[in-house]
Amino acid sequence: MTDSASSRARQTRIVHPDLDLAPGFESFSTPVMRASTVVFPDLAAVRSADWRSDAQWRYGLHATPTSSALTQRLAQIEGGKHALLQPSGLSAISNVYFAVVKSGDDVLIPDNVYSPNREHGNWLAHDFGVSVRYYDPMMGKDIADLIRPNTRLIWIEAPGSVTMEVPDVGAIAAAARSHNVVTAIDNTYSAGLAFRPLEHGVDISVQALTKYQSGGSDVLMGATMTNDDALHSELKRARMRMGIGVSVDDCSLILRSLPSMKARFEAHDRSALALAHWLKARPEISVVLHPALPDCPGHAEFMRDFSGAGGLFSVIFDERYSPAQIDAFVEALELFAIGWSWGGAHSLAMPYDVASMRSASQWPHRGTLVRFYVGLEEETDLRADIERAMTVTLG
Repeated sequence: MTDSASSRARQTRIVHPDLDLAPGFESFSTPVMRASTVVFPDLAAVRSADWRSDAQWRYGLHATPTSSALTQRLAQIEGGKHALLQPSGLSAISNVYFAVVKSGDDVLIPDNVYSPNREHGNWLAHDFGVSVRYYDPMMGKDIADLIRPNTRLIWIEAPGSVTMEVPDVGAIAAAARSHNVVTAIDNTYSAGLAFRPLEHGVDISVQALTKYQSGGSDVLMGATMTNDDALHSELKRARMRMGIGVSVDDCSLILRSLPSMKARFEAHDRSALALAHWLKARPEISVVLHPALPDCPGHAEFMRDFSGAGGLFSVIFDERYSPAQIDAFVEALELFAIGWSWGGAHSLAMPYDVASMRSASQWPHRGTLVRFYVGLEEETDLRADIERAMTVTLG
């Protein structure tokens, strides 16, 4: 302690403590470094600070060592160079729109897209003068026929998060690149573990870290990953202008869960596939939409490009059952909760009105769709729960 410090009042010394911490402490966890104010060593550092540089600390909203540790790990998992964090998966989708698209541009969105993405696109079309069109997710390279001179962005979802078709991602990305169109994919389904879209020519990968990365059904966060320096800069600029940031405490929860993510994903995958095979033989079910099953649209692309499926799949009940009966079935389940956000330990079930999501000409199935998310319960108990609920409600 300096002489001047020792003469300061107690309150000042509380605010400006003179600590002597022993060096050499090390643990497996990433330190949680919270900040709004980032302290600069001198004014020269202030005046030379550049928001475009990921190597400079400027303000807590933009990054701290804790959030930077998470972005680096996410980029490594995805096989990317850059990653940015947002407070939800939808915020990450929004960040792509506002970074890439302006009034007068055209956007192509798959017809089976995650519904908040569809609603965001419709909002841009209605209020911001953006042309938004929906395409058959299975058209592959033929998407080139839809590209216009003002087409700026093509969204991909692999597979569709409710209807489960797996598109030919590489063919769509190649067609877009040949016309200088940016591609962005919602890659939440694979968590970057079972599919790495940047290696298939996609420009931006979007993840909802709320799902498998969290694993606890208790954190909201999203991210964008890219290898393109210019796109990363535009994404970062848009995020900065909108004042978007994330809690480093939430970052620490994601960081804590990442080491177990692959093991959890594979456990979900095993149980979900076993349950899908069992449901395929049930008379109550007309179709099982699981990408690893041969009759799921895009199965060949899935087997070529993916190494796993995780815990999410859908089924179509026989059309003899009314939507009210299927609702009763879902409500009769005991181990499958009713909820939207999957990726945690608890199984979920949700009925969907596909007619509100898909063009009738592109959806061949009759009957009510239920999407299952298979958690970490024993698969035999989940099977028994479904069978009991079917018996009680469907006869």
